[in-house]
Amino acid sequence: MRKTLLCCLLCLTILPASAQETNQETALWPGKVPGSVKAKNPAVKDLTSEQSVIRLTEVTNPTLAVYPPVGESNGAAVIVSPGGGYQVLAYNKEGTEIAQWLARQGYTAFVLAYRIPNQQEGALQDIQRAIRVVRHQYHLQQVGVIGFSAGASLSARAATRFTERLYPAVDEADSLSCRPDFAMLIYPAYLDQGDNRTLTPELTLTPQTPPMFIFATSDDFYGNSALVMAQALRDHKLPVDLHFLAKGGHGYGMRRGPGLVWPGMAETWLKQITSGKK
Repeated sequence: MRKTLLCCLLCLTILPASAQETNQETALWPGKVPGSVKAKNPAVKDLTSEQSVIRLTEVTNPTLAVYPPVGESNGAAVIVSPGGGYQVLAYNKEGTEIAQWLARQGYTAFVLAYRIPNQQEGALQDIQRAIRVVRHQYHLQQVGVIGFSAGASLSARAATRFTERLYPAVDEADSLSCRPDFAMLIYPAYLDQGDNRTLTPELTLTPQTPPMFIFATSDDFYGNSALVMAQALRDHKLPVDLHFLAKGGHGYGMRRGPGLVWPGMAETWLKQITSGKK
């Protein structure tokens, strides 16, 4: 009897969290996904490539999963874009775990499952739509983005290409701006694809480009992306907070290594940005 009761209590402790995540996940596109040639299907998961990492290997029906603030809301939202080379999504390591960290600070956090593999233009449509949907449905004061590796590339693209109309309007949400109020790029990739490893040409900087926080390390193969992006922002006299360490590598999320100093730095910067103290 005691064993049965214990099992029931464990189920009550464990099941609601996973059920809650499932219930809070909503499709971005109520009808056809723009430009897609594939039917909408649940995301394909791979649990075998790396221990304790949930990888999505195909997304045909982009989704947003919401993580409400723990305690009082601070009035800001952050959309999280996991990385994976635009081939896969490290959905928990660079997605849900980041959203939970943000929620504990009072942010309303969202994990974006954008289209993969090899759907860069579709992914940009997805993040534009996500920003508009969050603005329309949650009426928060600020909506920002954070991304990791390819997700940081996507966040940078969202922060520099928000004037482009990339898909036909679906509903009232699409009448709103898709400009993020701030962007956080954690070990970004693919931002230095211009001539001689200069800024990727699609990233157009204007006085309306939002403030950015950038974190990377010297021993990261993609580390030049952070330097190039920060230099371009500085050249345009745009606000940028760059942190560039000697060691840390790539792809650690919030899990391991010397690169894990970034959350504390990011937390301080976020508070300044969302409180208006820049």
